[in-house]
Amino acid sequence: MPKVNVVVISHSDKIVAGIVDLISQVKQPDVHIFPAGGTDDGGIGTSVEKITSAIYQAHTEAGVLLLYDLGSASMNAEVAMEMYPDSLLEMADAPIVEGAYVAAVESGLGRTLREVKEAVESTNRMNQSE
Repeated sequence: MPKVNVVVISHSDKIVAGIVDLISQVKQPDVHIFPAGGTDDGGIGTSVEKITSAIYQAHTEAGVLLLYDLGSASMNAEVAMEMYPDSLLEMADAPIVEGAYVAAVESGLGRTLREVKEAVESTNRMNQSE
């Protein structure tokens, strides 16, 4: 049974590489985290092409959850998502590191895309209550 995969989007390729490395230590082998960081020329920023490529690689029947670091990354993610109108895609509003960790764990437990997104977004509520 396919699991929800995750795309992490950041203005820095080093940030997403670090997140992928961190999450790879705890995720199930059938859950995949795909990076989309930095611009096409290796600078700071985001790239619709990198995000689109990561979504394509992450595609699974269970769906793909997108996480982003800053507001402008969400705009490019939305543009990329429009290129896949028939795909099961969701974008979560959550801290990128905690969100990726929770997404990997929840996906590994066989949760649906909606359930993974809800769990990830609950990290916002946990952070606000501290």
